[in-house]
Amino acid sequence: MARARTHLIIVTTLSLILHLIAVAGDTALLRNRHHGSRPAMVLPLYLSAPNSSTSALDPRRQLHGSESKRHPNARMRLHDDLLLNGYYTTRLWIGTPPQMFALIVDTGSTVTYVPCSTCEQCGRHQDPKFQPESSSTYQPVKCTIDCNCDGDRMQCVYERQYAEMSTSSGVLGEDVISFGNQSELAPQRAVFGCENVETGDLYSQHADGIMGLGRGDLSIMDQLVDKNVISDSFSLCYGGMDVGGGAMVLGGISPPSNMVFAYSDPVRSPYYNIDLKEIHVAGKRLPLNPNVFDGKHGTVLDSGTTYAYLPEAAFLAFKDAIVKELQSFKQISGPDPNYNDICFSGAGTDVSEFSKSFPVVDMVFGNGQKYSLSPENYMFRHSKVRGAYCLGIFQNGKDPTTLLGGIIVRNTLVMYDRERTKIGFWKTNCAELWERLQISVAPSPLPPNSGVRNSTEALEPSVAPSVSQHNAPPGELAIAQITIVISFNISYVDMKPHITELARLFAHGLDVNTSQVHLLNLTSNGNYSLSKWAITSKPYVHYISNTTAMSIIARLAEHHMQLPGTFGNYKLIDWSVEPPSKNWWQQYFLVVSLAVLLALLLGLSILGTFLIWKKRQQSVHSYKPVDEIVPEQELQPL
Repeated sequence: MARARTHLIIVTTLSLILHLIAVAGDTALLRNRHHGSRPAMVLPLYLSAPNSSTSALDPRRQLHGSESKRHPNARMRLHDDLLLNGYYTTRLWIGTPPQMFALIVDTGSTVTYVPCSTCEQCGRHQDPKFQPESSSTYQPVKCTIDCNCDGDRMQCVYERQYAEMSTSSGVLGEDVISFGNQSELAPQRAVFGCENVETGDLYSQHADGIMGLGRGDLSIMDQLVDKNVISDSFSLCYGGMDVGGGAMVLGGISPPSNMVFAYSDPVRSPYYNIDLKEIHVAGKRLPLNPNVFDGKHGTVLDSGTTYAYLPEAAFLAFKDAIVKELQSFKQISGPDPNYNDICFSGAGTDVSEFSKSFPVVDMVFGNGQKYSLSPENYMFRHSKVRGAYCLGIFQNGKDPTTLLGGIIVRNTLVMYDRERTKIGFWKTNCAELWERLQISVAPSPLPPNSGVRNSTEALEPSVAPSVSQHNAPPGELAIAQITIVISFNISYVDMKPHITELARLFAHGLDVNTSQVHLLNLTSNGNYSLSKWAITSKPYVHYISNTTAMSIIARLAEHHMQLPGTFGNYKLIDWSVEPPSKNWWQQYFLVVSLAVLLALLLGLSILGTFLIWKKRQQSVHSYKPVDEIVPEQELQPL
């Protein structure tokens, strides 16, 4: 479970602020970016970025948004789990041909960046580094007076320093960015960062980089809105407890009729804020002055932060109210002795029964509308005691900012309507929401030919797996076997003793039977091991459906299948699908049919010839009685 927590860093010296402005350009809320640490609660060291733009002050935003009904949107799947991984990621494809990256979805960052092939100080991440030289559409962003330049004053550079002192720096480039085949939005050219140096959590995280959705000229949202290709809105939907994943939409969608909205002031802070006024626990209002939620940056929503953090007065009142409501449960120590977590045991393990054990928490906004939190929005599962849960809302040190992380919006569709300066909340099942969103843009079936092969660069998440059919539907490729080649960053010697265990993990992670997973080959490749596997259809089923095949490939390509650390990291190198092998009769049916037909014709021909010959023989040597009169025959002249 993500486990790092720090307090807000307050910088009061003007010289440090000026130095950071000159060096960093802008910073962002610190996110928990790697497994094994609780999210640090740190706001940026200074307020806003130079030359940053906000939708409220940009007349182009209002113009583009007024035509939002004509705009397509980009529908994208979210991966990973907020508490297990510390973040949610999505997939972006950059370049021509496209190169795939797993990027942390971050509403507190204003730039999208990935490791560059020239980076000598970048960590080992999920996917290979971006190779500008391999993209025919890549162009460096040339140095101008509007950007910071490299030492040769040839190319624009960027540098981002986060409050926990992790950094990212590199050059700015422009290339085609694709959002996957689930998206209605066509690929677009956009500026992004090509990292040359990473430090801190950015270096150690498994994800490749950051997808910045904040307000600013380099934000992917601002660039797409400036191009007038999407409306000025985006939505996020995080999966619930023990589910993970979710959905993201860049562009506008029709809000549900019962969505709760809160005003978001783009001038109040550079982050997405809401006008929170009250918190109720079990229907009782906490005795707090509404101004307690308006200190410093106000109440900020940050998709990259795991938990929620309240100012001291608000946290103490909230904690006391929760403890009072849970007097029937036993209060126990948290899973990590380094933190004074507030935990309770005896609540059971069924998430659907949470509402019977824990109180409802309501957030009341300035317009009087109320957003209700279910227990999974403020509690997290105790990792060491079954049926125990801990409070996922903490004190924000002495900083008066209220920071609401991803736990607050689990199983909630959050609409960031930047055009209308409001943020909407709607409780829903985010896993099912993704399926509903993609109905109109479901992927086409695999092409109807055998021996289909592909690489993982352009593979977008597919729909959920379905049960294989006995017969392939019309227009689908009949698939009997999926062959996959996977590389592991552990040696052949370390891998070989665990092959049986790995086959079971594959079966569980790919939602197939163990009898369907077969190792074809295992070879050594230096410090790596290369394995080739076959996923076959079930014994009583003739085919694997196209949807199931695409789901299996997508799970591997997107690292959705989780393996123990003993297997290191894995990467899908290649895959292919094969049609069912024909039996002897199917393979030689035509030949056999022709042979039988020829044999039949030959037999009839021989029989006819024999009958004619026999008839002629009878006519030549026909029997005559001895006393029969033979007519006299006339001699023919010579």
